[in-house]
Amino acid sequence: MKTLRLVWIYPDLLSTYGDRGNVLILERRARLRGIPVETVEVKSDEKVPADGSIYLMGGGEDLPQTLAARRLLADGGLHEAVRAGGVLFAVCAGYQMLGHDFGGSDGATVQGLGLLDMRSARAEPRSVGEIVADVDPALRVPRLTGFENHQGQTQLGPRARPLSRTLLGVGNGDGTEGAYQGKVLGTYLHGPALVRNPGLADLLLRWATDSELPALPPEAETLSGRLRDERLAAVSTAAAQ
Repeated sequence: MKTLRLVWIYPDLLSTYGDRGNVLILERRARLRGIPVETVEVKSDEKVPADGSIYLMGGGEDLPQTLAARRLLADGGLHEAVRAGGVLFAVCAGYQMLGHDFGGSDGATVQGLGLLDMRSARAEPRSVGEIVADVDPALRVPRLTGFENHQGQTQLGPRARPLSRTLLGVGNGDGTEGAYQGKVLGTYLHGPALVRNPGLADLLLRWATDSELPALPPEAETLSGRLRDERLAAVSTAAAQ
């Protein structure tokens, strides 16, 4: 069986709110299914390899976000990987970077990677709190739960599709949250997102392996199920108060 290669992009610039957890949960869920996996961490002064299976980008502050976008544009490895069919998952600042442009710290527009047909701008007030959202049915992923902390508003173009519709929280700012286009997917959700939403992790694994995945044994899902139940219950309680 071919080894699944996870590429964690620029953890020295883009890794807030425990985004490393997204890498760890993909490793675990792949290995539980007997899929060999290896993880490569690419620092911001290193070239992005084009032969990965799943690429992951986390959140970051304004200046590291701008620096990361410029270096990835100059590098070109991530674009080559996506053209070759690689899966890309990005969170928060990483998500904004996938669009055509985004708002920098001084309010100026910064060129994005152009891997998602969207644009992001700075918005007031800052969006902080829990998100609950129902995923596009075509993706076959259960309801999302996560935490947002961003100052962005994202507008999708016709080639990108909303990842989900918000029931609680701000997300993109128009009733939707996140976006996907081909095998490129972005979201504002922290938590980490793939730990709180193992169905989303399995979607990325399906894309990367081009196959359906066997179900995991119930005992392997105990902790992730408990976390989902706790967060959804906490949000329901807060909404009722």
